Amino acid sequence: MYIPKISNITRIERNDPCYPARLLDLYDPPNALYIYGDIRLLGLPMIAIVGSRAASPEGIKNSYYFAQALSKVGFLVISGLARGIDGAAHWGALGPKQIHPTLAVCGTGLDIVYPREHIALARAIGKCGLLVSELAPGLGPKACHFPRRNRIIAALSVGILVIEATERSGSLITARLGSELGREVFAIPGSICHPFSRGCHKLLQQGAKLIQSPQDILEELPMWPKTHF
Repeated sequence: MYIPKISNITRIERNDPCYPARLLDLYDPPNALYIYGDIRLLGLPMIAIVGSRAASPEGIKNSYYFAQALSKVGFLVISGLARGIDGAAHWGALGPKQIHPTLAVCGTGLDIVYPREHIALARAIGKCGLLVSELAPGLGPKACHFPRRNRIIAALSVGILVIEATERSGSLITARLGSELGREVFAIPGSICHPFSRGCHKLLQQGAKLIQSPQDILEELPMWPKTHF
């Protein structure tokens, strides 16, 4: 399920100047973060893109497209390194030449890649982006780790885009936590016949912003300065 990945992992404590202030909005912020990559990226405005692990081809395409567009204008795309929407978001943010950064919050220690098919992705992120976890090296995937990972994604982000989610998707946990923290929540609608649309439609009924293009997100977040990398 997982294999050793990287060394040179840095630990930053809650009182470290590099510790992201947005995490302090949580009632239980991590006491420390383990990071690998460019620590300066923690200061960029972040957009989370999350969704189903078993995404449709259309969902994968949308995730890649939105991530690439948002990355190009200066947002740091953040996701959870999972299969499906997460993985497509990271690849889209990196771009064809893999030169734009993206941030992956992991549900394992950073010396472990889960799922294992994302080994190449994790390496690409480590080269120009950032891998983050509150879990110490050596800790593998457990079901309880992923909701905790989701709260970090929600807190770090200024906005959360949900692309395809069932009604019981973990992505809805991320969106709910983000809403409670005052983050903007966005969702892409889909067919009423598709189970992966139901989670997004539920968010829209609860007040999430309906998104049809990256420009829709930029118009909702005009206060965040964007610069080209």
